[in-house]
Amino acid sequence: MSKRYAVIIATGWFMGLFASASAPAQTETTGQTGPKPATAAGTVPAAVNPAHAAAPKAATSLPASTPEGRSAAALALTHEPTYDEGSAQRIRDAAFSYSDIAVRGGWPMIPADAKFALGVQGANDELLRKRLIVSGDLVADKTSGTFDQDVADAVKRFQARHGLAPTGLMSPRTIAAMNVSVQKRIRQLEASLERLENMNFGFGQRYVVVNIPAAFAEAIENDVVVRRYRVIVGKTEKPSPTLTASITSVVLNPTWTVPSSIAKSEISAHMRKDPTYLSRMHMDVLDGHDNPIDPHSVDWSGTHAPNFTVRQQNGTFNALGAVKIDMPNPYSVYMHDTNQRNLFSDDYRFDSHGCSRVDNVRDLAAWLLKDQPKWSRAAIDAEIASGQHLEVALAKKVPVAWIYLTAWMTKDQTVQFRNDVYNQDEQLLQATAEEAAFFSNATNHPLTAHMVQ
Repeated sequence: MSKRYAVIIATGWFMGLFASASAPAQTETTGQTGPKPATAAGTVPAAVNPAHAAAPKAATSLPASTPEGRSAAALALTHEPTYDEGSAQRIRDAAFSYSDIAVRGGWPMIPADAKFALGVQGANDELLRKRLIVSGDLVADKTSGTFDQDVADAVKRFQARHGLAPTGLMSPRTIAAMNVSVQKRIRQLEASLERLENMNFGFGQRYVVVNIPAAFAEAIENDVVVRRYRVIVGKTEKPSPTLTASITSVVLNPTWTVPSSIAKSEISAHMRKDPTYLSRMHMDVLDGHDNPIDPHSVDWSGTHAPNFTVRQQNGTFNALGAVKIDMPNPYSVYMHDTNQRNLFSDDYRFDSHGCSRVDNVRDLAAWLLKDQPKWSRAAIDAEIASGQHLEVALAKKVPVAWIYLTAWMTKDQTVQFRNDVYNQDEQLLQATAEEAAFFSNATNHPLTAHMVQ
């Protein structure tokens, strides 16, 4: 973190904009745009009001039944990248905009037990309208009336911006997302900005981004998302790391070398209960020279680090599925297929040991290899069908970034939020504030003043 940014946080650059605010909420449109000049009535001019944007299509509200269908539905939501060279500045703009909402009093809370039905008058209809107007999901002149189609479309816009299925129905999860305070949303933007300030990623003409909280991967070409895939990332107790690397090769019909931590804990536990486990899972035990070891000669007590390697043979049973995407990095993680593809239909996709399982991964492999005519999608499928293990080196490495953004704004001025699944935002901001306080105090101390010069 730069000393400049640490001092900014210490002096409350964002939070100071609203900490002492007591003004009542006014009509403000920020959910999908930065701050705009207000009219005499205090509303955003209709010409730039983001609520005029079309609501997400209903077809994208339900998971498709095929990998191709799920990818198409994900791509249909937007072609704007989550992460590009302008992301940090846009997040900074969004933070200022949301601070303005906070100064005006924030948005109203929706009762958790509130009921809404299309065309039916309800006790909280106008409260919901106000909530949606403040965040820019509903046009400012729609202040009264029942839960009509305009409101349902506004709810869809809100849901799409918060990673919820855009059904237009006021589900408990939708109400819960609406009731997150504007102060917390600003802190999410702060944390996301801090992360990007510390990244050094070489954007290329083509690159891949995995945003962990969103559980999606994007293939970006010429600043446009051309592929988007659902991914399964690390469990909360085994989180996926943030990193930057380069994709170097695509492995077809890969074997899986089980990480020593998994071999020591999970594999050992299985073997203690069932000595046939390894043979049933098509796994071999190998010494340091890749020579086979009799599994029955191994101490599976789990009391010491394993001095052997467990490797699963390639095949339909393999945990990596049919494709592995190599991207050398200090964390030894990678992107891959899976033999549990049903998990991609779930909304909650945090179920790996740290690697990223990719839905429709053969399509991603074909995109990565598209500059090598020999490796069309048909050729990839044929090679996989042969059952032969093969590593295909990319003619040109493709940059890849695994990022952790719970809040961001895309180039079309849409502000997106996701849950802080690993509870890392507050930890980061606390550490940032402590560092900022140190540098602030250092300016007044003769022994440390040189550190901030």
